[in-house]
Amino acid sequence: FANVLVKSSPQEMNEPLLDNSEGQLFLTEAFKVIVEEVLCKGTDVKEKVCEWREPEELAALLDLELRENGEPQHQLLQRIRDVAKYSVKTNHPRFFNQLFAGVDYHALTGRFLTEALNTSQYTYEVAPVFVLMEDEVLSKLRSLVGWAEGDGIFCPGGTMSNMYAMNVARYRAFPEVKLKGMWSLPRLAVFTSQQSHYSVMKAAAFQGIGTENVFKVKVDDRGCMIPEDLGETIELAKSQGAVPFFVHATSGTTVQGAFDPLEPIADICDRQGLWMHVDAAWGGSVLFSKEHKHLMRGVERADSVTWNPHKMMLTGLQCSAILLKDTTHLLKHCHSADAKYLFQQDKFYDTSLDTGDKSIQCGRKVDCLKLWLMWKAVGSKGLEERVDRAFTHTRYLVEEMKRREGFELIGKPLFVNVCFWFIPPSLRGKENSPDYNDRLSKVAPVIKERMMKQGTMMLGYQPQGGRVNFFRMIVISPQLSHQDMTFCLNEIERLGSDL
Repeated sequence: FANVLVKSSPQEMNEPLLDNSEGQLFLTEAFKVIVEEVLCKGTDVKEKVCEWREPEELAALLDLELRENGEPQHQLLQRIRDVAKYSVKTNHPRFFNQLFAGVDYHALTGRFLTEALNTSQYTYEVAPVFVLMEDEVLSKLRSLVGWAEGDGIFCPGGTMSNMYAMNVARYRAFPEVKLKGMWSLPRLAVFTSQQSHYSVMKAAAFQGIGTENVFKVKVDDRGCMIPEDLGETIELAKSQGAVPFFVHATSGTTVQGAFDPLEPIADICDRQGLWMHVDAAWGGSVLFSKEHKHLMRGVERADSVTWNPHKMMLTGLQCSAILLKDTTHLLKHCHSADAKYLFQQDKFYDTSLDTGDKSIQCGRKVDCLKLWLMWKAVGSKGLEERVDRAFTHTRYLVEEMKRREGFELIGKPLFVNVCFWFIPPSLRGKENSPDYNDRLSKVAPVIKERMMKQGTMMLGYQPQGGRVNFFRMIVISPQLSHQDMTFCLNEIERLGSDL
């Protein structure tokens, strides 16, 4: 299959270059390997989360070199096994490292189908099913936000969704920027919290606004934006000659899982005439839960919302939506280039179905199918149960930590981010020592190294503000049980007891 020679004779040129039957046989065998190595072993608690190797050793094991000639099928299947073996098993119940974890098999089926169909989302002509499907999924997400109508598009990740929001907000305030560029603009000011996602800074740099014009608003001990400081910071920016246009609030910060108070932020935006964006990439899924959606009270007053179903909803990477309340086609007016070869206006169907001109991209991956299929399978009630279950697991974990010596929580979690220090026996009772913080800062990195090299589990750590390195454990996987979280605490104690 892999060793196909280029055909040059007239007779050979009348034959296909690739043999479909051979290719389909290879795919069938490869799929068996994927199911066994990734989905069976990768979700088994008796297996490792990570088969760690140092970079030089791993490169040699994988034999990464690309050569002149291809390899036979049996060798390629071994390559697939090796890729699976040495990759991190994010579907594993003891993977707590990122804001995504676990596997939904309906969504995974949608991902396989998307790859096999291999089309682009830009026109009804080449993606009739998916244009209609994306419209339905976006409409349903908007209804959960609280909007009866609006606009939106799927983007390649939350960073891009946030960039879309900032770009459209600038276009609404200064539409001449599309034609005349930065020359037509005053100094613009963006406002966001001290704990917002770094994509705000990236967007300001990318769009020529400048990172120095991103004004950071203070947060409280929980990591939530302080509205009073937002008002003061807006006035400060004005006094410096800047023109405010965009407020970036967060529902579910990356580290602490904080939710900014949206109602008072919306009041300020209304008074000042500013675009209010809510980055709910992480926290948006609480809107499925009757018990927890209060965390985003006031979100319906926003102008735009970022939501990443590939996080808490488990659709798989990537699946990120930018949702807009706007009904005047700002998204299209801001980004359209009217490519005549692609968006012809004399097509035989309704050309408003060609959504590609809303996008910064040309080719755009189909990201709606996996979410649609999963939603069809479990319904909104099933998604609500997942959200509520994650909160229940989080409460259990917090209570277990409180009962154990050596675990020090960084506040009561608002969401499913559990942030804490592990204090080894040698440091207990020595909080007033001059070198305490320096020694404590070294604990999490060493435990992280040990857990990864032994392959038992994965969770992240980081410093923040004046806090030295602490663990951040994300509790969302539907494969999780209370036993897994008890194991995690036991394992931290085991790996850190001698430090």
